[in-house]
Amino acid sequence: MSSSVTASCSLLLFTVGLVGQAHADSMSALIAQKSVQSDFSARYTPSYSAVPSAKVSTRSTIQRAGTYRSNSASTPPVIQTSYRYPEVARQAPAVMPAFLSGNYDNVDSEYLPLLSSAEMQSSLAAREVVSTARKMALNERTIIQGGCWDYLNAVFKRAGVTRDTIHKGTYGQGPYANSGEIEVGDWLYYINHGYNGVEHSGLFVGWVDERAKQALILSYAGENRREPARYRVYDLSNVYQIMRPSV
Repeated sequence: MSSSVTASCSLLLFTVGLVGQAHADSMSALIAQKSVQSDFSARYTPSYSAVPSAKVSTRSTIQRAGTYRSNSASTPPVIQTSYRYPEVARQAPAVMPAFLSGNYDNVDSEYLPLLSSAEMQSSLAAREVVSTARKMALNERTIIQGGCWDYLNAVFKRAGVTRDTIHKGTYGQGPYANSGEIEVGDWLYYINHGYNGVEHSGLFVGWVDERAKQALILSYAGENRREPARYRVYDLSNVYQIMRPSV
């Protein structure tokens, strides 16, 4: 009997031990699982998880972009091809449009404004003569049979004007005209100090330096040169005849 009780007690203790061991193992496994979860949470949960996450909206992003682009203070200006610059006051051109059509070898470009001024500011008869001479010399490059007298005679006829003698002297004796007597469009006879002091005639365009008697003259060298008339600066210290155009 005592041996049976002893055996039963031993079996009971063994069973209780197994159950305790199993419970201990289960508790150990649960603790280990909680530890892993806590470690994972600590590693992957951001520190600001308490702050509600912002909602990303494509619409709101586009609106903010549009607002930024419209801020002229923070973005460079947008170049528009349809932009029109403000109107500014423009001065009259230094030369007339006819002179802008090409390059000329029979007048220095620095004298084109003087030639333009002669056409705009002279009398009607003088303007017709200066304009006609300019067309024949620069635009048409006309060659006339004969010399300087023949060329200017053709200019006056084509311009439809007559000529009045304002001052008359002689080549060798004078009297010679003062600079104040000479006007735009005048047909002048003068001593050509730049070419052996021979007598010459030309069309007066304007003063380059009146004090020094330097003037722009339309001069024709003659048909034998096969060149159109040209505008050159001459010394008018000795002008002995002036013929003025009139209508």
